[in-house]
Amino acid sequence: MIFVTGPLFAGKRDCVRRLCGLTEEEFKACAVWDAQELVPCEDLTALAEELSQNRIVIATETGGGLIPMDPAERRRREDAGRLACLLAERAETVIRVCCGLPQLLKGEWP
Repeated sequence: MIFVTGPLFAGKRDCVRRLCGLTEEEFKACAVWDAQELVPCEDLTALAEELSQNRIVIATETGGGLIPMDPAERRRREDAGRLACLLAERAETVIRVCCGLPQLLKGEWP
């Protein structure tokens, strides 16, 4: 599995499509994006295991910036970060995209 992360509107989807040489249709068939939106979840480990069955998983980094005042929002943000860690652990390749530029964090280029 290829795990791609980075800030909001950083060009993650377009970048990974180019790197993998996929058409839009091929990308939609093998990728999951906005994985951070799947939390809160009762079992993050099970969710990570399920998501890791896809060829490509994309999650937006949610840990930067201001810390929310609402405890539920803080928990959601924490869970999104934990999910990203679990996905990175399971991934063969981890790529961080910022400003449309990919940075290989783990594994080999696709």
